[in-house]
Amino acid sequence: MPAESAPGVGHLDDDDYPAYTMGRAAAVLGITPAFLRAVGRAGLIDPLRSEGGHRRYSRRQLRIAARARELVDQGTPVEAACRIVSLEDQLADAHRLNREMRRKLNGRDPDT
Repeated sequence: MPAESAPGVGHLDDDDYPAYTMGRAAAVLGITPAFLRAVGRAGLIDPLRSEGGHRRYSRRQLRIAARARELVDQGTPVEAACRIVSLEDQLADAHRLNREMRRKLNGRDPDT
């Protein structure tokens, strides 16, 4: 079977593919499953559920959880850390949109 048609190979570069079980995600990040559940309850990440009801996490979600963990390790409460990470993401999205709008208006990339 060619590599590009092997099951799951198309997801290797997909940051949103839910490839990690809760246990594996926690091990990769060096955190507890309870922390992953806490950031899920806070609404920061919403893992996909398998048919059996098990949580599955993507690499993007792992990065988000890791950022929240950094803030918690600095003394920020979990709920506040989740809100901060959410606001950071919204600000990054706004900056991207602003750059795109400027490019369209000016016909060039403002970062160059």
